[in-house]
Amino acid sequence: MASNDQSPIDSTEAKPSRRPKDTKFKQQKLPAWQPILTANTVLPAFFAIGIAFIPLGVALLVTSNNVKEKVFDYTQCKNIADQSQTCAEFFSNISNTGQTCVCNETVTLDSKFEGTVYMYYGLTNFYQNHRRYVRSRDDNQLHGYDIGPGDLNQDCDPYRTTSVNGTTYGYAPCGAIANSLFNDSFTLTYLGSNTVVSVLNTGIAWVSDKSVKFRNPADWKKTQFTKPPNWDTYVWDLSTDSNNNGYINEDLIVWMRTAALPTFRKLYRRINHTQTEFADGLPAGDYSLQIAYRYPVTAFDGTKSMILTTTSWLGGKNSFLGIAYLVVGCLCIGLGVFFLVIHLKWGKK
Repeated sequence: MASNDQSPIDSTEAKPSRRPKDTKFKQQKLPAWQPILTANTVLPAFFAIGIAFIPLGVALLVTSNNVKEKVFDYTQCKNIADQSQTCAEFFSNISNTGQTCVCNETVTLDSKFEGTVYMYYGLTNFYQNHRRYVRSRDDNQLHGYDIGPGDLNQDCDPYRTTSVNGTTYGYAPCGAIANSLFNDSFTLTYLGSNTVVSVLNTGIAWVSDKSVKFRNPADWKKTQFTKPPNWDTYVWDLSTDSNNNGYINEDLIVWMRTAALPTFRKLYRRINHTQTEFADGLPAGDYSLQIAYRYPVTAFDGTKSMILTTTSWLGGKNSFLGIAYLVVGCLCIGLGVFFLVIHLKWGKK
């Protein structure tokens, strides 16, 4: 038998250690503190939270209730030109798309709206948070950069470009958000003196939006761009005020800040309190609301409303925060009493 002269492979080579370094952090030797929940620590915490939260909740709830608010749904208002149909029915005829339906409604304020008064419009069942809808814009265009139709964001499709007689034009502004801009308008008249309530269309957008995110281009390139399909005017003709026109038009800026929920409201106007009759708010009584109805919503089972509201240091009317504090405070007091009874009756002596 032939012998094997080769020596076996040396298997005693040192292998790197996988043991963590001997430090306090890696060996978990750092000093630690663990709370021990006892009746003497838990019960005072329950009662302290309850005593603090209940008065705070009452204060928040009272503050919210002191905010005056009037919500008026005008989705089914009557067409002045034809009282037999509503404006919603008027727009159910596709041939009327792009036209204006005028309607008048009476709004009654049961009490005086003191202080600064704001006018909002509200929409329901409108999903501005849809993924494709949110992305359908070109921030470079809205920021006033020098771009042409071919440079527009692809996410703007199908409201990116259009072809007319073989010539390609870009939409300004492009995208589904801008194309669906809310364009109803309101005229409020106080019937007590037959005085039209003056409103302001400035100061309704975020200052950071108007001064940073939205800027007008040096050259509009009017021969290369056109208005979106659902608009009746060009973006550079939105207003006669140069400080509130084009991409820095505050109605456009407010609309372009998309809502997170399908039911939302957006600031439309501020009441002009320089009028002597409305210097300290809106008096109680009847008001005539004339609506230029251009925005159909019944096709997607939505509704529209006009909201008049005041504000407080807490903001608008919203009772959720106050109710939440009251509920948590009451629960803490209730749990504190429950555990106190258990401790006194069955706790360790």
